[in-house]
Amino acid sequence: MAPPLASWRSGPARDAILDFVEAVTAQGGADFVPPPERIAVFDNDGTLWCEQPVQVQVAFAQARLHQLADADPTLRRRQPYKAFLDHDLATIHTLGKQGVFEVAFAAHSGLTVEAFDKLSKAWLATTLHPKFKRRYTELVYQPQLELLAHLRENGFKTFIVSGGGADLMRSFAEQTYGIPPEQVVGSSVKTELKEIDGELQLMKLAELQSFDDREVKVQNIGLHIGRRPILAFGNSDGDLAMMRYTLSGAGRRLALLVHHDDDEREVAYDRNFRLSPLVEALDKAGDYGITVVSVAKDWAEVFPPGA
Repeated sequence: MAPPLASWRSGPARDAILDFVEAVTAQGGADFVPPPERIAVFDNDGTLWCEQPVQVQVAFAQARLHQLADADPTLRRRQPYKAFLDHDLATIHTLGKQGVFEVAFAAHSGLTVEAFDKLSKAWLATTLHPKFKRRYTELVYQPQLELLAHLRENGFKTFIVSGGGADLMRSFAEQTYGIPPEQVVGSSVKTELKEIDGELQLMKLAELQSFDDREVKVQNIGLHIGRRPILAFGNSDGDLAMMRYTLSGAGRRLALLVHHDDDEREVAYDRNFRLSPLVEALDKAGDYGITVVSVAKDWAEVFPPGA
């Protein structure tokens, strides 16, 4: 049987995880946490899979907009759609993270939830990452897959709480991460119930319902999970509220922050990535009690074998 966290190098980060799990699962121990309360929440983009050069949600929306532009060529002259169609990252970044995702979500309005699921699964099955030339679902982080498995083996329930679209993540999360759709919390658009060919269907609208970033992550944890997590893992300032909320509860808790500092095996970035900046969370990690995880130093492997 393989040791836990085999792709994690020995060091403070790995030790913190193993010590924490051992402490909260030791029956009769001072830090014991009953299984129903062992809630772990993970951001997705940049925490569980690669988010560079842009988040996968944005790349997916670009592909969809090209289809829509074939039917309506005027989109190629209208901003912000023109920026997406031209892969103009500089202009895209000026929109801000919420603005970018609003365009991404609007690109899929008018689809039923089931049609969107089929479309996203087909795109993920055939589209390759521009740098690594692998499918996006192959560019998940091997150390995180091991951590998710280790937590579940020890009675944790693992959730995704991410700014990415909930429906996109639900199309692959169970197969890729072992996280079922009902344990995926993400951004969402409003829907409308319609009868189509005698069947009731949920239709996606072009109006944002919830942008799951920063403080809204905590609000959605309360709404959709109903328990304060005891472990949180993120990679940007957008995850800071979720990590601090986790640490603010009573008893033993753990919050971890991925620092992308490996430009050879992945991409090195933090402050310069405007869609997911890492400034306060990194600078004040020690003050807040957050454990920083260095991709370069703490992960012996980044992607699964063959990726």
